[in-house]
Amino acid sequence: MLSFEQKLAVIEAFPELERKDVSLGRTNFHYEESAHEKKSVVHHLHPNGNGYVFAGLVPGAKTDDKGLVNIRDFTADELRSLIEQSISSLSIAPPVKPESKKKKKKNPPLEQRWIGPDDAVLTLLFEEDLWYLYADLNLESAFETYEEAEQYLEEEQFTRA
Repeated sequence: MLSFEQKLAVIEAFPELERKDVSLGRTNFHYEESAHEKKSVVHHLHPNGNGYVFAGLVPGAKTDDKGLVNIRDFTADELRSLIEQSISSLSIAPPVKPESKKKKKKNPPLEQRWIGPDDAVLTLLFEEDLWYLYADLNLESAFETYEEAEQYLEEEQFTRA
């Protein structure tokens, strides 16, 4: 097993990594040029020689549920290789998600007039996270979503003005 100092020497040979000392004498190394939100390559390298390298994006790497590999018993060559692969994987931008082919719902206006039987007029108004239905100044109903209000109005044979 490599000592803490030996592991530090291997890790510090990567100029693209930035050292960040954390609690209990542990050290992290970040790759600030990462194309991902994840920037930590070496995580919690401890003076006892234990530590982790992020390999969550490295094909075939056996990682824990956080994408980390324990490097306690790594040789210098194994450590160097894993760090190179980690940096390389973080350098590749994640694929861009294609836009949904479904039409995006437009936000309804904050106030609508609806006309119903016998030319009755109701006003649907969005205020303080609820949809309120008014007949003149009188509150008729309140709804949590626009869809609920719209469904109610359509059932009552109202149409948008």
